[in-house]
Amino acid sequence: MLLALACALHFALGASVGLSVDEAHYALYARHLALSYFDHPPLVGWIQWPLVALDLPTAVLRLVPEALWLGTALGVHSIALQLADSKTPGPATTAAGFWAVLVFALSPLVHVLGIGLLPDTLLMFFSVALMALTLRLMQPDALQRTWLWVLLGVLLGLAGLSKYTAIFMAFALGMCLWLAHGWPLLSRRGLWLAVAIALALVMPVAVWNYQNHWISFSYQAKHGAGGQWELLALVRFLVVQLVAFGPLLLWAWVGAVRDSGGAQRSLRLFFLLPFGVLAALAGGGSSLPHWTAPAWVTLAPFAGVALARAVQHGQRRLIGSLVSAQVLACVALLGLMLSAGVPFVSGTTGRGDATQPSNPFADLFGWDAAGQRARTLAAENGLNSVAVQNWTLASRLGWYARPLPVLVLEDRFDQFDLWAGDLPAGGATLLVDWSQLAYEVPLGAHGFTSCKALEQQEVRRFGVPIAQFTFHACQGWSGDPRPRLLGTAP
Repeated sequence: MLLALACALHFALGASVGLSVDEAHYALYARHLALSYFDHPPLVGWIQWPLVALDLPTAVLRLVPEALWLGTALGVHSIALQLADSKTPGPATTAAGFWAVLVFALSPLVHVLGIGLLPDTLLMFFSVALMALTLRLMQPDALQRTWLWVLLGVLLGLAGLSKYTAIFMAFALGMCLWLAHGWPLLSRRGLWLAVAIALALVMPVAVWNYQNHWISFSYQAKHGAGGQWELLALVRFLVVQLVAFGPLLLWAWVGAVRDSGGAQRSLRLFFLLPFGVLAALAGGGSSLPHWTAPAWVTLAPFAGVALARAVQHGQRRLIGSLVSAQVLACVALLGLMLSAGVPFVSGTTGRGDATQPSNPFADLFGWDAAGQRARTLAAENGLNSVAVQNWTLASRLGWYARPLPVLVLEDRFDQFDLWAGDLPAGGATLLVDWSQLAYEVPLGAHGFTSCKALEQQEVRRFGVPIAQFTFHACQGWSGDPRPRLLGTAP
């Protein structure tokens, strides 16, 4: 009943809001099939290619992340049952499974990944699947079963095709198996068969990078390096993590020694290794909150075991309070997404300054209509492309204004340069501006010789204005972009 309710909420919300910036970007992966892509491995595009090829609506596209979310929840339940049964068979085992799923379902940010397909949605599923298989392979009799090693290689390969941070899960898996079996593990032919299968599956990523001068690996290395490391940035990251995923997951560490045997305790490496690395990167400002989701969900089975025991020992009041708080957090987050922040977020169309603050929920609405209008205006004005001044604005227009190519007018190499290239000097395009990230109209030496304002399109949610699109027909591109946010000094 819990999972059915969560899935129904996801489907209803997913059918009511437009694609986010990341979702649209990965949907464009499916329209531009390739061995890999500039910023991520290809599976997030491959997996939705059949639906995109059939031009199915957004609600249907979102069935993919929903299925992955549900599969992750069922995996969490299965692992919790195994962990609980190893110590206390009986009713407590069933309770541990329920609490594990409840903790998973009450993590606010995990719901977002169940609605929108991101690489982290895929890696969440494969992380839990790898953890369950590791638990099986830690048993002595499992080492003789070739099919388990084949499955391991497939899961590792698919995880590697999902996101580069899957390497941390692979290291955690290797350490768990080594702690369970020791050095004799290296003499197992099944292990090397799994490694060979995994490498073969991720080979498209290596081939694509070789063909494109290793740009994806170079980008990820620079992105991960971040800037100057600051303790305050790490503290902010940890606070955001606690709010985004909820304190109930921390019960995974209650009775950590008592709740499972030594080999099973090592499964916490599936959390510790990736989370530790990403937290360290956060100190340099290069880690986003949802990147840790695959790590957090691997704690849910342990939290389920600990919470089941805590309830048996009478700690119902504290746990009930935390459950209530996380229910409210989930409802608030999903409600704000549905309403575009109305009425709690300012009803202005946003500009990102003190007078008109930006609305973080506004970008889920209006892009479909803006894309359709962009196609019409481009045709009426004899223009064959759409342009924006920031790469984060490109994916929604690229999706909703398709098949028009979208050009990014900034001096930054990204996936859109591979898809559409640069606007040639002297070229013309339909320039689209969005009020929540508004730029000055680029004219002169670092812009166009002329830009004609065509029209404005307001976006409203429940009658409240939340954003505004402005369309310009621009001619005579200089080829030397220097975008400037509206209201900033030259």
